[in-house]
Amino acid sequence: MLKALTDAITQLIGDHGVPAVFFLMMLESMCLPVPSEVIMLFAGYLVTLDKMSLTEAVAAGTLGNIVGSWIAWGVGMSGGRVLLERHGRYLHITPDRLDMADRWFERRGERIVLISRCLPIIRTFISLPAGIARMPFWRFTIYTAIGCLPWVLGLTLIGVQVGAKWEEWHDRLHFLDYVVIAGFLAGAAYLIVRWRRGPATA
Repeated sequence: MLKALTDAITQLIGDHGVPAVFFLMMLESMCLPVPSEVIMLFAGYLVTLDKMSLTEAVAAGTLGNIVGSWIAWGVGMSGGRVLLERHGRYLHITPDRLDMADRWFERRGERIVLISRCLPIIRTFISLPAGIARMPFWRFTIYTAIGCLPWVLGLTLIGVQVGAKWEEWHDRLHFLDYVVIAGFLAGAAYLIVRWRRGPATA
C-alpha cells in the first residue's frame, strides 16, 4: 500500500514537477494521508537533477501547505464545532470542554500551530481544531507559514544531500511517525481519564 502510494506520488511529481509538489502538499494539509516526507525528499532529489530549483521546490511545498491548511481551517470553522456539539458526547466532549479548548487556543494558539507544524502526523491535522476553536484567520496563516517553512526546507535539503538515496531516508524518517503516534495516544489516554474523573474535589 505504502509502496504504491510512493510510486504514485513520485510519478506525479516526475510528470508535472513544481505544480505537482504544490498540489500534493495541499492535499497533505487538508488532512489527507499524503506523506510530505515522500513529496519533499523526492523534490530535493529532482533538484540535484536540475529538474526544478531549490527555491521552486520549497516555495511550492510551503504554499501548498498553507492553501491546504486554509481549507481544513475553513472546514473546522464552518462545521466542526456543530458536529462536535451534536456527537461529541460519545467521545466525552462537552460544550464546556469545547469552550475550554477555545480559550486554550486563544491564549496559546500561535505556539500550538507553530510547534505542531514541525511534528510528523500532527502537522497534517492541526488546522481542523484551529478552525473549530475559531483561531483568527491571519494569525493562523502567519504561524502556519512560519511553522511549515522549516519542515519543507529541511526535507528538501535532505533530499538534495542524499540524492538517489532519498527513499532510504524516507524509511528512516518513517520511524518518527511511530514515536509521535505513541506520544499522541499516551496524551489522549491521559486526557480521557482526566475528563472521565471530572473536576477534582477538595
